[in-house]
Amino acid sequence: MTKGANAEEHNSEIMGGLLLGEARAYIRVYGRVQGVGYRFFTERHARKLGLKGYVRNMSDGSVEVVVEGDRVKIEELIEKLRKGPLLAKVERIDVRWEKPKGEFFTFTILF
Repeated sequence: MTKGANAEEHNSEIMGGLLLGEARAYIRVYGRVQGVGYRFFTERHARKLGLKGYVRNMSDGSVEVVVEGDRVKIEELIEKLRKGPLLAKVERIDVRWEKPKGEFFTFTILF
């Protein structure tokens, strides 16, 4: 294979299109992340970055974030999530990259 656009297209196909462009991330955030404004913090930053999806509290005390959009923007959001709002204490973040499904129109908080 020659270098250039063809090689780039080939790499994108090999990785299922998960390296560049549109992506989806399933994120779980652990620590003191409920009752500290974490969902509102996530919604504000996701919308500012033009991302779509949702955030919600889970029964085990973690927060679930499902987000779609530009991979670089999702990575920016993940960096924000690592810190969280002032009262949060993030202990761990798990991220699973997936192919986007295009099922969201905006970013919202699920209750």
